[in-house]
Amino acid sequence: MNADAFLGFLTVVVLFLLLAGPALLGLHHERRTDRQLRAARATSESFRPQKSSSRATVPSTATWYAEGRRSKKLVSS
Repeated sequence: MNADAFLGFLTVVVLFLLLAGPALLGLHHERRTDRQLRAARATSESFRPQKSSSRATVPSTATWYAEGRRSKKLVSS
């Protein structure tokens, strides 16, 4: 292999890593996160079975405020 061919090959490899590197790192990060979530879900399910709650849920302050604003708009228009 002569020097020009090697430099051309090296240039192509560097350009490929510059273009594909961030995508490959992101893919690796996503797979690691998925693995951690799967492990956490399996651990939490083994400690306590999920139970449905018979108690009614209370809306949050943000929901209450938004509902109040919506009803005032309807009344004032």
